[in-house]
Amino acid sequence: MSDRLRRTIVAAAGIAAAAFAFLSAAPAQAHGFSSTVYADVTAGDAGHARTALELEYDLLVVSAADERHDDGLFQAGTAAFEARDTAGQAAALDAHRAAAVGYVTDRFAVSSGGGACTPTQAGGFSIGERDGVPYARLLLDWACPDGDGHEVRSALFPDGEQYVKDTKTIVTYHLDGHTGSAALDAGTPSFSTAQSWYQRFWEFFSLGAEHLLGGIDHILFLLALIAGSRRVREIVLAATSFTLAHSVTFMLAALGVVAVPAIVVEPVIALSIAVVAGWHLWRLRRGGGQVLELPASGGRLGLDRAGRLRLGVVFVFGLVHGLGFAGALGIDEAWSWTLLWSLLVFNVGIEVVQLAVIAVVFPLLSVLRRRNPVAGRWATGLISGGVAVMGLIWFMQRLTGQ
Repeated sequence: MSDRLRRTIVAAAGIAAAAFAFLSAAPAQAHGFSSTVYADVTAGDAGHARTALELEYDLLVVSAADERHDDGLFQAGTAAFEARDTAGQAAALDAHRAAAVGYVTDRFAVSSGGGACTPTQAGGFSIGERDGVPYARLLLDWACPDGDGHEVRSALFPDGEQYVKDTKTIVTYHLDGHTGSAALDAGTPSFSTAQSWYQRFWEFFSLGAEHLLGGIDHILFLLALIAGSRRVREIVLAATSFTLAHSVTFMLAALGVVAVPAIVVEPVIALSIAVVAGWHLWRLRRGGGQVLELPASGGRLGLDRAGRLRLGVVFVFGLVHGLGFAGALGIDEAWSWTLLWSLLVFNVGIEVVQLAVIAVVFPLLSVLRRRNPVAGRWATGLISGGVAVMGLIWFMQRLTGQ
């Protein structure tokens, strides 16, 4: 082996190693180490504002028990959680409502006219479920001073507690003559019902971009597409097919038209990663250097039969990934033009990051393939092999509920 070839292969391995070193910093379960809080804000009685909050039950128990030093809440709440006893879960929170409600109202607030609103719990806790996870529902009535508009602020389950990272609070509101949605996180902890439309849309654009960047499974699927694409035309068509597919199911699921449980969606997403990456490895083994070449005629869409078949597979898996994207929102709101535009902007945020990843990675692989085809095969093989292994590991973990 020549020194030039050896150096090129080492460089290819370095590119792959650097990519996986970056990706390995993210949690293996892409959607299991963050949390989403849901808040519905409406006009209550006698000029009050009412919030219906839904919070992950087990996270609320451990966070409130730790912050308020209430070991009784931890013991009773954990026992009910492990027993899957919904009545016991609600009873544990009700018995320790000072700690549970106090924790929430310390980190979630409503204000009006520059003055703080005073919260009062309405009724007891109730337990529901989102994507197979128990959620506690808490109703709060807020007595507010007179003023124009309301501001909602959330700092629930912050990173500093070290239980989860990047908690999002998805707010839907029908208040002060305004209807809409907002996404709150550490970077954007508050919003006002009087804020402009472009401020609300920027929040959802950022949420979409952050979701793709934080969802390592979606990133790995994209890397598998890039590694197996031979020309710019092919990656553009693959990305377009993936975009069209996940946009359809994302919109349908987010609007409540389609509902598929996460226990089905998440394992299939992991399997799709392994299949797309493994397909390229199989073709490398079978066809060698010819795998990286397109036929002179190009065929329909400028692709050969294998390329067109791959496009169809990508579209089918894209439909499943769209259901995963929708799980990041979980908005429970009647259809409206405001909601539709919020969802579209969320999706645009996803697409911008997707295109950015392609724009960075694909040219690097293309240059490597042109300079040395052998090293190009090594690079795509290393990337696809790593992605396939991770996909299979996640598939087994999600299938077994680990």
